[in-house]
Amino acid sequence: MSRRSVLLADDHELFRAGLAELIAGQPDLQVAGQAGDGFEALTLARDLHPDLIVMDISMPVCDGLEATRLIKTTRETADIRIVMLTVHDEEEKLFEAIKAGANGYLLKNTNSTEFLRGVRAALAGEALLPPKLAARLIDEFGRLAASVESADRQALGDDEPAEELTAREREVLEIIATGASDREIALTLTLSVHTVKSHVRNILAKLHAANRRAAVSRARRRGLM
Repeated sequence: MSRRSVLLADDHELFRAGLAELIAGQPDLQVAGQAGDGFEALTLARDLHPDLIVMDISMPVCDGLEATRLIKTTRETADIRIVMLTVHDEEEKLFEAIKAGANGYLLKNTNSTEFLRGVRAALAGEALLPPKLAARLIDEFGRLAASVESADRQALGDDEPAEELTAREREVLEIIATGASDREIALTLTLSVHTVKSHVRNILAKLHAANRRAAVSRARRRGLM
């Protein structure tokens, strides 16, 4: 059986050593390394690329929150799963850590059975989140999605009325949606490339779209395709 590797990041050496002994005694787990602060955790994550990092949220020099941001925004380490360790439910910090890419958290006063269950769950791809924090994240991402959608509509000029497309322009637009080039559209509709370019310009102007992709997106939302 292959053993999954775990990197431990905690500034309390005795506590870290206890976790290391617990993990080392498991047939399916092994300790990849140990870090005493966030910067050391980032360095070891790059060098060792463990399957999971168990990260104390409160550490000197660079805390677990900042370390999580650094690890998740570094190309070589972005795919490593991270579980935060905390003495108690520090909701604001944990919320920021989850937003930064952490996969959940475990309380330091949990027993060994619960700790190992949490580690294995995280390695299996599960999120270790209480309902309250999960609900808050859903609300936050919903708000962000609505904000992005609103910005996209504004960028595409959805508030401006679109002029009616001719039958030929609709034909051209349907082919544009397949990713075809002007030459391919011309061959399909037996038109000159010059004529196709003219139709494309008219389509973009009528739909108030900056490019072909935006034109297709807006036409679909308006039921024109």
